[in-house]
Amino acid sequence: MFKQKFEYTNKIVKLLTRISAARETILNSPLIPKWNITLRQEAVIHSAHSSTSIEGNRLSLKQVSELAQGREITATRRDKQEVLNYLDVLNNIKNLIKDNFISEKDILNIHRMVTKNTLDNPTDSGVYRNRYVVVGNRFTGEIFFKPPQNREVPGLVKDLVSWINSEESKELDPVIEAGAIHYELVRIHPFVDGNGRTARVLAALILYSRGFDTNQFFCLDDYYDSDRSAYYKALQSVEPDKLDLTNWLEYFTEGVNISIEAVKERILKLSSKRLRKAKGKQIALTERQMRIIEFINQNGKITNKDVREMFNLSNRAALDEINKLLELQVLKSQSKGRALHYIML
Repeated sequence: MFKQKFEYTNKIVKLLTRISAARETILNSPLIPKWNITLRQEAVIHSAHSSTSIEGNRLSLKQVSELAQGREITATRRDKQEVLNYLDVLNNIKNLIKDNFISEKDILNIHRMVTKNTLDNPTDSGVYRNRYVVVGNRFTGEIFFKPPQNREVPGLVKDLVSWINSEESKELDPVIEAGAIHYELVRIHPFVDGNGRTARVLAALILYSRGFDTNQFFCLDDYYDSDRSAYYKALQSVEPDKLDLTNWLEYFTEGVNISIEAVKERILKLSSKRLRKAKGKQIALTERQMRIIEFINQNGKITNKDVREMFNLSNRAALDEINKLLELQVLKSQSKGRALHYIML
């Protein structure tokens, strides 16, 4: 069976502590918006853009967003298909496995979905490689990594799957578990193409199935794509003969921390200090109400006129929106007459 090897360095421990605190803040935020679908869609779109971009896809974030909304864009068939595949996988992540058990067949299916109609040889989709590949710079010929031989792949994946479903794996922090699995699948390199995307989906699936990111709010792929050389350097930091994942897990954990902190900061913008301290008080907000609160956080206050202009509403409709937030005890009014405005309670 696959055996992960790493040390809990001070950096890893500190990052895991911060991640746990940020996650608790998100889960216990007093503002539970109805627009969580919007947050999820944004994270999925960013993930699809970044994960495919790492491997050479040329679509911009705007083009990926348009594809996600079902619009036509001008791009090569392969670029579009790669993104559509990744969007499909992430949007259906809850259906990729059953009973939180990941099988070898599930990993093959993820690869099949990720590479659908994009490979030069369609028969390579969803099956282990039948010819040897190396990881390198196709322009300079420099080889970065030589994976195990073809004949070793099925056994190595079976070992990894056994470990994923073991008690030893489940006892680890989900972040450490996801990072170790991400690396090992990249190391095995079981497919002719699409190994990186499959590994990143598998890591996201681990975090989702272990209850870490059930809302799919944060995008780790943006972190990889922001500095691709650092991503590859971190993967290459693991010595093949020792397989000590410590350096890689420091990098991976830092990425999770940066990503989840970004989500936390956005959610905190929707919470007044008093409401953040109000235990057990959760308030559902519409997307329009969220935008009103974001406006106040940026400008300190809001007026009826501001609301009218933001949403092209009548005076009565704008007042209705404000009154809803007054009733929820999110806002309070200040001054009177023409100086009347509203601030966070």
